[in-house]
Amino acid sequence: MVFDISVAMTWILFLALFPITFFWLRRAWRILAKGDYSEVALKRGEPPANARKFAPYCAGINLIGGCILIWDIINILLGAMAYDTWSAIAGMTIWFKFIADFILSRHAHPWGKQADKNHTDKKV
Repeated sequence: MVFDISVAMTWILFLALFPITFFWLRRAWRILAKGDYSEVALKRGEPPANARKFAPYCAGINLIGGCILIWDIINILLGAMAYDTWSAIAGMTIWFKFIADFILSRHAHPWGKQADKNHTDKKV
């Protein structure tokens, strides 16, 4: 095996699966077990006013994504999947999670105009 850019990228993707899985499962644990809704459907770092309503969906997205990545990691370590297969599963899972979180965050926050917190309408 010759060490080139493709081998380096493969190892980076594989090693990145561990912290990604940890953070997703930790977020699901915080929502489901601890009732911490501070990371539910974030938009610009702020949770929605009714975060509890969207908590099961956010927890489900994180739990499903984390479980798929755990399954992927185990199969990689057992040598049960070819590179093309496990990298496709990992990539699609990561994209699915990002897109699903984006959709949930946009659905959880109202569509109306947002007041600019730094802007005041005072006439001088």
